[in-house]
Amino acid sequence: MKANNIGYSLWLDFIERDFLKHDFPALLDRGAVNGATSNPSIFANALTTSPAYKEALSMLADATPKAKYEALAIEDIRTAAQELRPAYDRGSEGYISIEVDPFLSDDTEATLAEARRLFKAIGEPNVMIKIPATEAGYPVMQALLSDGISVNATLVFAPEQAKRCLKVMKVGIDEFENTGGERVEAVISVFVSRFDRMLDTTLEAKGLPTAQTGIMNAARIYYTVEQNRTPSIQTLFASTGVKGDNLPADYYLQTLCAPHAINTAPLATIEAALANTLPSDSTLPSLDEIDAFFAQLAEAGIEMDAVYEQLLNEGLAAFEEAFSQMLSALE
Repeated sequence: MKANNIGYSLWLDFIERDFLKHDFPALLDRGAVNGATSNPSIFANALTTSPAYKEALSMLADATPKAKYEALAIEDIRTAAQELRPAYDRGSEGYISIEVDPFLSDDTEATLAEARRLFKAIGEPNVMIKIPATEAGYPVMQALLSDGISVNATLVFAPEQAKRCLKVMKVGIDEFENTGGERVEAVISVFVSRFDRMLDTTLEAKGLPTAQTGIMNAARIYYTVEQNRTPSIQTLFASTGVKGDNLPADYYLQTLCAPHAINTAPLATIEAALANTLPSDSTLPSLDEIDAFFAQLAEAGIEMDAVYEQLLNEGLAAFEEAFSQMLSALE
């Protein structure tokens, strides 16, 4: 979905073979979403729980677990890319993302080689390669963009990560355009709800607002990206599904509407948002409100740099664990 009044998009954070063949086209026909994302956890859940892969896996019986995964993932990503191609051809996003092996996240050359290989194997232009925003990942982002391969910078928690992404993305895009390239794009995926799941109990005990840290941090990063505005680089709000019943299912979709931004969410969250009316104007807090909020946290002894580091490490570990469990199940 593209909310044309403010230029705000919804992308679906879900991949599964039967869904892609039947329900996903219907979702696109409704104009509900304008792109899609995936990650190791999503693929792990799909490949190990859905019966849709049974026949394909039987034909891959002699392959290694990783080869099985790649064969299945490449086909699914290709299917999603083909369904999204009309939006892409209109110049209206239309991307699907795939992440490289998370166990390569500390190896720049290996990550770059796998990213290029996966993109070539999928064979569709509207594929974004997901690269973690780490020291090893930043050079990969620049190299891929300079090749004309679009990038989704993932696991962004800290404003400093976003600034690093912006710097290398701009260089890579300029390099591509200087060689005659016409279209390459990037998103900076800012994780949201994990802040609140980590901090809300502590904040409540201190009498501070809850369910706000993820929003304030994401808004701060959004403003940083927009102040250095490049049309082909957008902020993407990720990890926007809520846990428990204390918040509306579409809470983060309603509170993180902004021009030139994307919100990617699970199917149930998307459906909840579509059942309501999305805002007709930006819902982000102001920079003054953001500064005041984080000043409160600092006075309460909350060290955001430590929070950023912990969430990044936990995110990397979670993707590795999901990938490992999936490979074990495919043995």
